[in-house]
Amino acid sequence: MRIVDETMREGMQIEDAAIPTARKVELLDALSTTGLRHLVIGSFVSPKWVPQMADVEEVLSRFAPVSGVDYTALVLNEKGAERRAKYVPPLTVDTRPRLTGHACDVFAQRNTNRTQAQEINGWAGVVVKAREAGTTTATVRLGAAFGSNWTGDVAVADGLSLLDRMVRTWRDAGIAVDTVWLGDPMGWTSPLRVEEYVHAIRARWPEIRTIHLHLHDQRGAALVSAWAALRAMPADMTLVIDAAVGGIGGCPYCGNGRATGMISTEDLVDLLEESGLNTGVDRDRLIEVALLAAEIVGRPLHGRIPLAGPRPRGARLYPMDMPFVETIEEAAHFRLGPAAYAGRRSPWKAPITSAQRDAVELQEIR
Repeated sequence: MRIVDETMREGMQIEDAAIPTARKVELLDALSTTGLRHLVIGSFVSPKWVPQMADVEEVLSRFAPVSGVDYTALVLNEKGAERRAKYVPPLTVDTRPRLTGHACDVFAQRNTNRTQAQEINGWAGVVVKAREAGTTTATVRLGAAFGSNWTGDVAVADGLSLLDRMVRTWRDAGIAVDTVWLGDPMGWTSPLRVEEYVHAIRARWPEIRTIHLHLHDQRGAALVSAWAALRAMPADMTLVIDAAVGGIGGCPYCGNGRATGMISTEDLVDLLEESGLNTGVDRDRLIEVALLAAEIVGRPLHGRIPLAGPRPRGARLYPMDMPFVETIEEAAHFRLGPAAYAGRRSPWKAPITSAQRDAVELQEIR
């Protein structure tokens, strides 16, 4: 599977536009040292409507690229592509063609200023360019795949119908579809519906080998839905999951503002590592980056691992005689040491001893 971190794009686009560029560069440079391999650094869009991205060129001019990290940026039109081209490299550009359809016509208009019908009418031009470029494979993207704050539930059958129209459009042009992107800007996802999509996609289009999930988390189901997708996919398929440190992120057009959120990158990495999947990411470093992000945006974020730490093992097992721990600040002892809870109440009248703990420590020594 592959993690795409959207902190600098999806995350920053919903935060205060007054965040200094220097702090954005600091955060991007810190993200680059975590072991994450796919970072979206921002978007080349209108500063009138997304002022948070007005300094994207300056961020790109000042950050320190790290070898082995793939840096990308979003563009929505030719003007944006022209601006981005000046920064390739360090940016890389995904040239794969894609067709996009939103299951909610209202959100399509709010988000892209185009109706669903206009989106569909624009497919032909995308296909013509792809054929002229000699493209052999393509992507289909279903926005608002699970539901809408303006039109309600989107039945999986309806979403699959729109996907089918896109797949057939590519097939009629002699171009195979190997990737499906499912977006949930308004937080309507659920594990069972994600599983239903995965099973249906596998059954209908066995040639599709990659499913890309962009799930917002305003109703708390994004991480468990991504896990359900991973469990439903065979080992020879690729799941791509978008995430952001601290779970920051949101779309100003979806009606939920900063309450929207995304999957927390650090919580996702921890879940995968604890499940035996090697992400190549340094969890301790990622926790520090998430705490840095909270400092920069000026509010508590949504990730859980920065608050309680990874599961303690070996030398990280908690001291048996530690006192009461009640506050978030005291819980930070996993990274700050005993000073975090110094002076707290302790009812233990005698030191706690444990043969079970002794056995664990002896096992560690061996």
